[in-house]
Amino acid sequence: MISTNSLIKMKLHSVFRRFAATIPVLACAAVLSACDLVPKVDPYRMEIQQGNLVTQDMVSKLTPGLTKDQVRFLLGTPLVIDSFRDDRWDYVFSHMPANVKIAERRRVTVFFEDGKLKRVDGDVVTAAKPAAAPANPEAK
Repeated sequence: MISTNSLIKMKLHSVFRRFAATIPVLACAAVLSACDLVPKVDPYRMEIQQGNLVTQDMVSKLTPGLTKDQVRFLLGTPLVIDSFRDDRWDYVFSHMPANVKIAERRRVTVFFEDGKLKRVDGDVVTAAKPAAAPANPEAK
């Protein structure tokens, strides 16, 4: 017959064997998870473009006094029209290239007064006003 001491020793031996077999596996997993030898796999991110693309060239064609229809022709339909104040149009553009985490954002706000363009505000600027003609053209 087998004594209880030897049964306990056999059970401890089998438990120790199982435990001893898992230690190297856990150690390798811990080492590999903390180093750069394992290649990093990122999911594919598609290119996302939202809003109205308003370029500097488009904004440079805006001059004070244009009607709302003329501004709509030059810049396109605004993304946001305030329902409480129809004298302000917001053109918002966001572009996130594929696999890039930082998006390009642009914002242009057009203000009207009495149905005419008053000013443009935002990330792009309007063209400089032409120099005023001399008051007396004969005095040269």
